[in-house]
Amino acid sequence: MDSITVGIDVSKDRLDVAVRPSGEVFVVERKGAGLELLVGRLQALSPHIVALEATGGFETVVAAALAAAGLPVVVVNPAQIRAFAKALGQRAKTDPIDAGVIAHFAEATQPELRPLPDQATQLLADLVARRRQIIDMMTAERQREQRACVPRLKKSITRLIKVLEKELMSVDTEIDDAMRGSPVWREKENLLASVPGVGTTIARTLIAELPELGRLDRKQIAALAGLAPFTRQSGQWRGRSFIGGGRTTVRRALFMGAMVAKKHNPVLKAFFDRLLAAGKPKMVALIAVARKLLTILNAILRDNRPWQTA
Repeated sequence: MDSITVGIDVSKDRLDVAVRPSGEVFVVERKGAGLELLVGRLQALSPHIVALEATGGFETVVAAALAAAGLPVVVVNPAQIRAFAKALGQRAKTDPIDAGVIAHFAEATQPELRPLPDQATQLLADLVARRRQIIDMMTAERQREQRACVPRLKKSITRLIKVLEKELMSVDTEIDDAMRGSPVWREKENLLASVPGVGTTIARTLIAELPELGRLDRKQIAALAGLAPFTRQSGQWRGRSFIGGGRTTVRRALFMGAMVAKKHNPVLKAFFDRLLAAGKPKMVALIAVARKLLTILNAILRDNRPWQTA
């Protein structure tokens, strides 16, 4: 019997569902009743995998409902779906077509199923994301403040910055409360922050947005963070390797840690200096430091042992 694969295109109000290899398609609302109907129909099918495309957060409640019902759900990268559709020569784009492409992609690639973050981890991820949004808004307002020439506008910008600073303090308090309320998170944070170059913010970002840390091998975790190098080669020609994809916020946090670690972490500083002495460009060396930092952090959580200098 053929394995059943399901693809779901998620939008704000509806879910378009495609089933392979039968070709069945149907639509449900992205609401409580619609999700119950979806779960019931999929449980009757007993699919091998249910794939959803990451859609700006709309997919979260759907993935949670499916996972809670014991269905094998995986959230896939939209960029990979677009590339797969292009490879198939699929130019038309509608929600039912997209659902079919997602199902076809999952059937062809068999993406690895990973446990979804639990409710508490998702809350922490949302708080960390909100903190990042507030900081981005503050940065934008401060840049506007520097360019503003009209006193009244400067005062308006100053007032807004004060409001954002107050909101940032509130979110930080919520994050602190969440971390203190979970012994597991507190232990993870202490382990990660034991590495010179990794502060509280970076540790919490990794806990919230890379829950697989410590459970995968070095190549898999680097790919999730978008730090795995991709080789470009054709015949005798060999281009420069590059990085991309993965979780942008995680990669950004690791770059911040690498910037500090190449100065203050003795192991990573020596590694960075060695790469520069070998003629590597600074950015290439920094990427290598970020990848090595991630490998160290992955091993620390895997072995449940803090940073050791010797």
